[in-house]
Amino acid sequence: MDAFYAAVEVQDHPWLKGRPVIVGMGRRGVVSAASYEARSFGIHSAMPIFQAKKLCPVGVFLPVRMNRYRQVSAMVMDTLLSFTPLVEQVSVDEAYLDLKGSESLWGPPAEAASAIKRAVRESTGLTCSVGLAPVRFLAKIASDRQKPDGLTLVEDLEEFLATVRLKEVPGVGEKTLERLRPLGVERLTQARALGQARLERLLGSFGARLWELAHGIDDQGVHLGREAKSVSHELTFARDLDGSLPADRDLLDSHLLLMCQRVASRLRRQGLAGRIVTLKLKHADFRQVTLRQTLGAATDFTVDIHEAARELLNSYAGGGRFRLMGVGVSGLSPAGTGQAPLFGRERGLRRASLAKAEDAVRGRFGEKALVRAGALTALRQGRGDENGED
Repeated sequence: MDAFYAAVEVQDHPWLKGRPVIVGMGRRGVVSAASYEARSFGIHSAMPIFQAKKLCPVGVFLPVRMNRYRQVSAMVMDTLLSFTPLVEQVSVDEAYLDLKGSESLWGPPAEAASAIKRAVRESTGLTCSVGLAPVRFLAKIASDRQKPDGLTLVEDLEEFLATVRLKEVPGVGEKTLERLRPLGVERLTQARALGQARLERLLGSFGARLWELAHGIDDQGVHLGREAKSVSHELTFARDLDGSLPADRDLLDSHLLLMCQRVASRLRRQGLAGRIVTLKLKHADFRQVTLRQTLGAATDFTVDIHEAARELLNSYAGGGRFRLMGVGVSGLSPAGTGQAPLFGRERGLRRASLAKAEDAVRGRFGEKALVRAGALTALRQGRGDENGED
């Protein structure tokens, strides 16, 4: 999808059309999305909001409405499924489709791609950019070539490979670029000259992968039912919180409880439970610490996640001021599977019933309709800039 969050906001608020729209707010937040008008000012995703405001003082800054974006995303994915059942959604605004065998229905690939673009626009009012290629990673690269509202068809594999810059390749980060740039490798096909063995010495297992990609080889197809590896939520505080001050410590724990509640709710919504609780802390000087605890059994209950996360927070001896905190649960499995407890079964059923009732109330009346007392402090003082991920 093209500038998805910003495009949804413009569609919902027509007066924004033609204006530089930036999704993301808060003195210490970051840009989640920017319209193409905003990008002309040099604004991009993950840019600090204060920097975006300097570059574009006339921009319209809006809060993230993830529930709305997911609602529109579901419409997009339903539209894609009308073309083929082989659809892999990889994010709220991106998916891979396998069109093999669909020629009798939709015609040649270019015609199918045009039909997909029309269908998405008719169902959502939004534009998307499509890339078609014989292999997955080139389809991804092609989809970014003519944004917005683009269509790029890779017909000659070798000809297209010669145009691919190394930084366009999925999985290639700054460290890889730093290692290969001094060797004169800035385009993908230039990596061929190094040979597979040397690439592996330089980059480890990714070296072998890069050698294959440089030759247009990619055995990754469309994977159905992609499983979430973790469910997490993080918050950039409105001001730095000092863990050595009692009032700030209480506020940290209050925010922590709210995040654990959000993570537990999303786990239950997806029918998942997890055994590994992760606490992420970012200091005021941007130093980042990650702490983990493995539970005795998988859980989707707020109290279990909060208890583990709180222990991790209390055990951290680093001290200092924090600008961000996050909680995640991994080691996921379908809820209700695994070894059942020998004792306490009745208590477990009561907890499950209570959690179900909580989810029902919040689903109908909003998240703030039912909140644990320990989270009220965070609600009263504001929650800063949040981000939740699966």
